[in-house]
Amino acid sequence: MRENSVILAIDDNPTNLKLLQRLLSSKGYHNLHLLSDSRECVEVYKKLLPDLILLDINMPYMDGFDVMDALFSLESVPMAPIIVISAQHDSESTLKALEKGARDYVTKPFEKNELLVRVRNLLEAHLAHKMLNNQANVLEQMVLLRTKELHDTRLSVVQRLGMAAEYRDEETGNHILRMSHICKLIAQRLGWDEYDVDLILNASPMHDIGKIGVPDAVLLKAGKLTTDEWEKMKAHATIGGRLLEGDESDLMVMAKNIALTHHEKWDGSGYPEGLLGEQIPIEGRIAAIADVYDALTSVRPYKHAWPASEAIDYIKSSSGKHFDPKLVDIFIDNIDEINEIKNQYQD
Repeated sequence: MRENSVILAIDDNPTNLKLLQRLLSSKGYHNLHLLSDSRECVEVYKKLLPDLILLDINMPYMDGFDVMDALFSLESVPMAPIIVISAQHDSESTLKALEKGARDYVTKPFEKNELLVRVRNLLEAHLAHKMLNNQANVLEQMVLLRTKELHDTRLSVVQRLGMAAEYRDEETGNHILRMSHICKLIAQRLGWDEYDVDLILNASPMHDIGKIGVPDAVLLKAGKLTTDEWEKMKAHATIGGRLLEGDESDLMVMAKNIALTHHEKWDGSGYPEGLLGEQIPIEGRIAAIADVYDALTSVRPYKHAWPASEAIDYIKSSSGKHFDPKLVDIFIDNIDEINEIKNQYQD
């Protein structure tokens, strides 16, 4: 401990500094730095980051109280304990030094062994505190790493669940990539913060998770669905909402909202609840326009891909009917970037 402890002694009297150096060196404290010009205290302190400061009070330019004010005002710099060593014996000076942050106060002339004990005790306490802080930092980093691993695992499961639903009806996993990145782009253009943008990116892949509960005869039918079959198909929104409910994390709440409401329409003609306008959660409105555009412009076993221009015209004509007009405007304004997403994640 003694060999590695960094001690900074500040005193305008070179004789006093030499005395401290001989005393401390004799007990193994060799990493001692002497400073006679108190005006340099901040610069020297930040360079050394000492474990202990031995500080005189009566000095020109900056006295010991000024030095403490300067050092304690430093931000983002750990503060070392201070032992004031002063010829001032009055209780007022002692109290003032302690109030300003000094940990101990020794009067001159001091008893050598007493000072050495005070130095040792403060160094031991300070180094123990540093060790605890280091251990706490290590534990915090371990917790953060573990939390990230759990978060990444959860996202992986979420994405695979979304892909499982897509594969059931012969859509490709790239549909959920395109759709989720279009959702992300629209959310960004709406001015969402980074946290919420990441939420919709990771929640939207589960929009069709409820298709897991739709019979194959309905889900994979190439021809037009009967009225009864269409009701079974529409049930996937409600099924998806039920599958994802019960987890109150932000991610799963948003995923549930998207699964449940991405087939609602701005004019109230959608399903399953017939929600109208802003009754539909914003994440559901965003997912609706992203899902429809990608579905229209993608090949499916039962249809050809629409040309992008026709799909865009459909989106425009559905403003205020199927889609939120504000989102349609954002969609049109950013269509080039949206089509870049389409090209990036081609089937």
